[in-house]
Amino acid sequence: MNFRKSLFIVLVALTFGSCTSSPEDKIAFIEGYWEIKEVKKDNKLIKEYNVNLSVDYFEVNDDLTGFRKKVTPTLNGTFTVTQDQALFTLKAENDSLNIYYNHNDVITKETVIKATKEELVIVNTQGFRYIYKPYKSINIEE
Repeated sequence: MNFRKSLFIVLVALTFGSCTSSPEDKIAFIEGYWEIKEVKKDNKLIKEYNVNLSVDYFEVNDDLTGFRKKVTPTLNGTFTVTQDQALFTLKAENDSLNIYYNHNDVITKETVIKATKEELVIVNTQGFRYIYKPYKSINIEE
């Protein structure tokens, strides 16, 4: 009887333990156009964005390098794009997914807290938590 009970507990633990996502699971959701929804620090709302004039675009390569750039949506559903971009490398470390930016040999780090098709949450080293939603274009037909 004790063996069966122990086996049951182990099976339940394995079942529920396998439901937790690994840092690598977030990678597939990062790429795309993300509109900032709000910024928080210490669980307090710092700024809420009702209208965004720019959108963050993330591109991730197979080798986990990529870039992030600001793009400006236009009324016809396209984007105005600048040449400025922040190059990054993704690294899974200590059960976290980190984004390392290297700009003029200055390395900064952000941690991806959540990445799903509905939401992207990134926190920087100063404790600012950026909450994004997927960008949905506004296309005004003529």
